[in-house]
Amino acid sequence: MSDVLSDDSLAGRLKAAPRANDPSAAEAHLGDVLRHEACAPLKALVESREGLRDFLLAVLDQSPWLRGRLVAQPPLLQETLQADPDARLEALCASLQEELRAAPDQAAAMRCLRRFKTKAAVLIALADLGEVWDVDRVTEAMTLIADTVVQGAVDFLVRQLAVRDKITPGDPEDPAADSGLVVLAMGKHGAGELNFSSDIDLIVFFDLDKAPLGDRLEGQKLFVRLTRDLVKLLGEYTEDGYVFRVDLRLRPDPGATAAAISVEAALQYYESLGQNWERAALLKARPCAGDIEAGQAFLKEIAPFIWRKYMDFAALADVHAMKRQIHAAKGHEKVAVAGHNLKLGRGGIREIEFFAQTQQLVAGGRHHELRVRQTLVALDRLAEGGWINAAERDELKEAYRFLRRLEHRLQMVADEQTHTLPEGDAQLERFARFSGFENADELSKALLDRLRTVQGHYAGLFENAPTLSAGTGSLVFTGGEDDPETLETLSQMGFQSPKSVTAAVRAWHFGRIPATRSARARETLTEIVPALLEALSRSANPDAAFAALERFLNRLPAGVQLFSLLRSNPDMLKLLANILGAAPRLSEFLGRRPRVFASVLEPDFFDELPDEQALQDHLDETLRDARSYEDALDRARIFGQEQAFLIGVRLLSDTLSASDAGHAFSRLADVLVKRLHELASDELAKRHGRVPGGGSAVLAMGKLGSREMSATSDLDLILLYEPDQDTAQSDGERPLAPSQYYARLTQRLVAALSAPTAEGQLYEVDMRLRPSGRAGPVATRVGGFAQYHEKEAWTWEHMALTRARVIAAPPAMRERIEGIIRDILTRERDPETLKRDIAEMRGRIEKEKSTDNPWDLKTVPGGLIDLEFIAQYLQLAHGADCPQILLRETSSVLVAAQEAGLLRPEDGRRLVAAGTLYQSLTQVLRLCVGTGFDPDAAPLGLQKLLLRQADMPDLKRLEIELKEMQAGVREAFERLIGPVVPA
Repeated sequence: MSDVLSDDSLAGRLKAAPRANDPSAAEAHLGDVLRHEACAPLKALVESREGLRDFLLAVLDQSPWLRGRLVAQPPLLQETLQADPDARLEALCASLQEELRAAPDQAAAMRCLRRFKTKAAVLIALADLGEVWDVDRVTEAMTLIADTVVQGAVDFLVRQLAVRDKITPGDPEDPAADSGLVVLAMGKHGAGELNFSSDIDLIVFFDLDKAPLGDRLEGQKLFVRLTRDLVKLLGEYTEDGYVFRVDLRLRPDPGATAAAISVEAALQYYESLGQNWERAALLKARPCAGDIEAGQAFLKEIAPFIWRKYMDFAALADVHAMKRQIHAAKGHEKVAVAGHNLKLGRGGIREIEFFAQTQQLVAGGRHHELRVRQTLVALDRLAEGGWINAAERDELKEAYRFLRRLEHRLQMVADEQTHTLPEGDAQLERFARFSGFENADELSKALLDRLRTVQGHYAGLFENAPTLSAGTGSLVFTGGEDDPETLETLSQMGFQSPKSVTAAVRAWHFGRIPATRSARARETLTEIVPALLEALSRSANPDAAFAALERFLNRLPAGVQLFSLLRSNPDMLKLLANILGAAPRLSEFLGRRPRVFASVLEPDFFDELPDEQALQDHLDETLRDARSYEDALDRARIFGQEQAFLIGVRLLSDTLSASDAGHAFSRLADVLVKRLHELASDELAKRHGRVPGGGSAVLAMGKLGSREMSATSDLDLILLYEPDQDTAQSDGERPLAPSQYYARLTQRLVAALSAPTAEGQLYEVDMRLRPSGRAGPVATRVGGFAQYHEKEAWTWEHMALTRARVIAAPPAMRERIEGIIRDILTRERDPETLKRDIAEMRGRIEKEKSTDNPWDLKTVPGGLIDLEFIAQYLQLAHGADCPQILLRETSSVLVAAQEAGLLRPEDGRRLVAAGTLYQSLTQVLRLCVGTGFDPDAAPLGLQKLLLRQADMPDLKRLEIELKEMQAGVREAFERLIGPVVPA
């Protein structure tokens, strides 16, 4: 090497350099390389050529993997820098084939392969880091070396078999040609887009009719052994490292098939059980070794499976579902920088790939020009065909190249298959410099711009996409075409989209979802489908009910147990249909968490509900293995959502009364609030310690306080604390005054209960009932609470206090708070002032939420609010002389007031009956639809539930009954309290 380099040499073509993080250490490493006697020319060149030293210092400093190779083999650096990189890569590939032909055994072949990979990888890394090659050329080069080693290894193994007379190659120079052995490169390898430290995904098939075997009966065993030897040749780690890790899991049914399977079996599988995700995978498949002609013939044979003739929105939904599962399983939901996964995270490489692949699958059946493997080429074709616009294409291509280059930088650090950016500030700063940026802030800005761009385009693609669950079901589903009589039957049953249904049910029968992978599951499902469809047809919207069923089944991990139970237990089948057809809220949850239905299958499910201790034990078991505070919150959400679902199922199945449902929902909330209060306290104490002599209490108000919660109830909470004086501080490393400490605790508790996480949200939390409402501090001293209610509180705040219940507190503190509340509720009050205040309060509510809809059970005149105000009036007016009415549940207060002679018997009966009906209907409506009930559009199943609760023959009669009850309640309100005062 001279100090005048060829314009074609790698060193002569360097355009850029990464930035060293520790120049002094890098100088030492460079000295280790240059001291080698064969590197004298390189030393002279480094000293004379501007920029080369900085480039090498950064490489040796920032990449331990490259440093290890170059320090161990100094001439390798000199050889690589002085060569034309394209010519050197070509020469290395040719040399490998010669060396493998001469290799006497597997050990020698493994050494050849690994040394070739080291030389080629060093070349590619330096060409990439110096921007001698752009990212397209880098991925092309990585693919070339993968093809070279796979083909070389296959040829070596076939020659070894030939030596043992197991196979007779037709051409000794090309031994795998016409061998019947098909090696398909998949994923990025198949697409020619391999990244620096990638695994390679292969599928190996064999055609025994074509293979020139010595003993055909031995053929399958022979090819399976060859495949295992191929994995060993490439993937086993030796003193020379490894070549590529090989993944064979993309083959058909990898859990049940050998490492290599016959072409005939593969074709049969794809024709009968092939999945949409497999279509997406095969889109990139390419014969890379073995019998290339046979591989091309195989891909041609399965082209109809990959490329459907008609627009296939099933593929769009399935691939998008895969992406969502990746986010859920891997925690890649947010766009971020530190710790972000460039491949799987939001706005990452996978979203660009899916963006192209899904549209290729949807339209490639009719538009052959979309049948391309490379992502960037696919984006070009999509733009040329008008599927996307040029701006989308350009932005996605630029982002793809940017992300792939960063991905390569990550992998060049230690030759690890990682896609995740460093999380620590120092590590991220170091990586930014290795990637050519001035600092982490510059990297972050550039990366976030691309991630948000990709995320926006990806979200836009799926925003209005039809889903696989857009149809219904049928009765005869065999064969590949729709049965006309089945379509007619479905139409008569009330399904509006019978063809969509037949397609979905046929997919189940073909085993295209996990629940129907086994023959037994498919057979059992076949038996129950007619009954399921009949049950769903009785709902007001059979199509929507079927769609819910499809979502549920698509997410089941296995189906035999459930299908067998439904076949043998018609009542359970009706219950499932009832959930799907009558309760959109529950069916949506069931679709997200199908495994929760397993609890319904337990023999004791319909026995007594778990008491508070049983719930507490179950929650503690759920939280026991939490890895962090955030993990505990997620686990608490899963527990709460599943338990609420099970309470709802009991209510739907008529094994739980509305009143008991209110108690059950409230009991569940009690357990969660208490446990999360403890967790939040412990988490706060990690940094701020505890307040000596202090304590906190959670006061439940509203529906939680009165144990009348429904499926959608908010939590009305107040947090009280001691000591009353801000004289002490917490004893942690960052001490806080009590007022600040308990304010932080309140904020943590509210977040623990209400903040949305990957597992959703537990409850909405409302703290407006605390002293002074929004204007007051979020946490209140016990003494301040007592003083406020003694001197400043409005009447409506004392009304709210009638439901107050301490649900978490040290025993002495609980007793003190309960005593304060009792004193407030039993004080003497002026009856007329009390009546006027309550009538005015009702008037203000009526002005804000005026309605004459009898189904608005809460706010309609004569509705739940009137009932509650009557009960609260009686408690505040008579609590001093009749403390036995100081109960929390509205119906219990009214019964106690009647027994105490505070209500006329007829008033008591009327009000209690109204409260019972309102509560029953409210529980069902909140459970099934949330808010906004429209009786004319209600599912038939929901109508039946409401009528069963009310013991009425039809909704019209029930509506008349509601109006009569509401008129009676309003009349009692005005007689007891006075006319509502308009606001």
